[in-house]
Amino acid sequence: MTIIGLIPARGGSKGIPGKNIKELVGKPLIAWTIEAALNSKQCSRLIVSTDNQDIKKIAHDRGAEVPFIRPENLSGDTVESILVAHHAINYLLSEGMQESDYILLLQPTSPLRDEEDIKNVIDIAQSQQAEAVMSVTECPYNPYKTHTISPQGVLQRFITETFDNMPRQNLPSVYVENGAVYLNRISSLIEKKTFIPENKTVPYIMPLDRSLDIDTPWDLHMADLILRDKQKKV
Repeated sequence: MTIIGLIPARGGSKGIPGKNIKELVGKPLIAWTIEAALNSKQCSRLIVSTDNQDIKKIAHDRGAEVPFIRPENLSGDTVESILVAHHAINYLLSEGMQESDYILLLQPTSPLRDEEDIKNVIDIAQSQQAEAVMSVTECPYNPYKTHTISPQGVLQRFITETFDNMPRQNLPSVYVENGAVYLNRISSLIEKKTFIPENKTVPYIMPLDRSLDIDTPWDLHMADLILRDKQKKV
């Protein structure tokens, strides 16, 4: 199967200005994702969708393509990733890409995801002929033990079933998308307009220590510590 890699990387960010080019262990943040994708050797093309010239130069220097500059109306804080993906797909279809192909969305805010994670997702898609595969990780805080705070200021169970006295090991396992890898048939993405088609998405379970999604300066600091520690062990 033919796989097109897509890395969405806009220039702006409220939490960390210039986040996608912030240095992380001597490399721009986006470089970690570009390298993982290229090292996996799974993508026939690796494309960066950006609105920023600095990101474009870094992407080119690291071996990715930037065949277009993302329009301004798709570059704001509230723009959904599905719209960015559709914009890229429409461009690629106009160049002759087939709808039977897959698109592999890799967010640059997941620098701990490696080439083996990418390969594993694609292996799952091939072995199960999956419409979609999404990376997830087990929730570190099980929602069956969580609460909300009422308008009166008292705790209320988030899930009404009572699990207060049940050991953590006996609770149902719950998983959350970690934002690292999304693999979708292009025809499905066009038709259903979602990365997670209902009852058609197969999970790829990643460990928590590779599931960090950088959104705050603290996340960036933690990623830096983790990657430096890994380099010491090599």
